Amino acid sequence: MINKTDLRGVKLFKKGKVRDVYQLDDKLLIVATDRISCFDVVLGTPIPDKGKILTKISLFWFSFLKEVVENHLVSADIGGLPSCLHKYEGILRDRFMIVKKCEVVPFECVVRGYISGSGWKEYKTGNSICGQRLPPGLRESQKLEQPLFTPATKAEAGHDENVSFQYMKDKIGAELADKIKNISFAIYEKAALYAQGKGIIIADTKFEFGIYNGKVILVDEVLTPDSSRFWPKDDFAVGRPQASFDKQFVRDYLESTGWNKQPPAPSLPSEIVDKTKEKYREVLRLLAGQNL
Repeated sequence: MINKTDLRGVKLFKKGKVRDVYQLDDKLLIVATDRISCFDVVLGTPIPDKGKILTKISLFWFSFLKEVVENHLVSADIGGLPSCLHKYEGILRDRFMIVKKCEVVPFECVVRGYISGSGWKEYKTGNSICGQRLPPGLRESQKLEQPLFTPATKAEAGHDENVSFQYMKDKIGAELADKIKNISFAIYEKAALYAQGKGIIIADTKFEFGIYNGKVILVDEVLTPDSSRFWPKDDFAVGRPQASFDKQFVRDYLESTGWNKQPPAPSLPSEIVDKTKEKYREVLRLLAGQNL
């Protein structure tokens, strides 16, 4: 179990909620730890092997989606590590990616195909999600007639903030914003169709993009249980919350404790940790056909 890394002799580029990122000349080393965050707070209790599972799932999707959009992956081959990292092979195995260093677009690019979570809460107050009007009378977990693109600002600490698409266009330019929106929809459409065939509904998900040599590329993680809402297809029913293969299970537990969603978070009981690990492993098995 890896809760944090300290790769001495390698320059730390930044520490995210889940990933530790190191500088490798003109590239970056991304290490997925076993940390888990909920409500934008990093919990004190890690989930064993979570970083390995997230990495394997992202690698699967990067390959699956390469005809839709280029990505930042250079290598995830343990045998191809630079010599300065050889002594850390035990830590890095199955949980690292060497990636292109690019200019990251400062928005979370969220695609919602179903009405759930914060979107459902907002809809109930005024028939809209992130300022986008929807028909009255929709029910919880209902599939939307057309997916919604709802960007959010990226926060290094604290809470990400939902913003309008117009705000995104004003910040990065209409041409780039439109391109990213269209790519996000294309990724979601292809991935959602594939996942349906594997027994999983992708209710919503978020993507991150960067600019590399003038091109928009997919970066960070993609379509993992950390960044997506995955529902078992055979248990789906409109009008209620859904069982899930993602960290909604942990969110639900935390909500039940009465926690105010400010640091520090409550510790997770062992049964919640074990169940969460099993849910993540099941996603890896169903989507990528791999076991851990």
